Amino acid sequence: MTQTPPPQVWPTLRARDARRLIAFLVEAFGFEETVVYGDGERVDHAQLDWPLGGGIMLGSDRERGEDNPWWLPPGTFGAYVVTDELDALYARATAAGAETLYAPRDTDYGSRDFAVRDPEGNLWSFGTYRGEPRKGS
Repeated sequence: MTQTPPPQVWPTLRARDARRLIAFLVEAFGFEETVVYGDGERVDHAQLDWPLGGGIMLGSDRERGEDNPWWLPPGTFGAYVVTDELDALYARATAAGAETLYAPRDTDYGSRDFAVRDPEGNLWSFGTYRGEPRKGS
């Protein structure tokens, strides 16, 4: 049975070479390519799911203009992503060519984190911290 996920936050980014970035994010981090729309090298819309929930959307860079009000400069994205397999993911990411900003380390708030840069210049922080309980829960 296939069903759409519940409402979530879906960060978006643009890429100079979206198809290459999609391949990198799948290989290096383990995102799952769900859908990619576009012709040739151009990607109009892509959805990459994160195995633990949520995901990202991305597309090819386009010129800034009135017909493109949602313009984002490639390489300016940053995200924190929760993982249960931090050290294995760090090894996978660096083997695929991610640039290390800092290697796995323990934090004072109980997480284990690392941070890398992808080939487009985007910043990715992965960690075990799932956030604090919501107020009223």
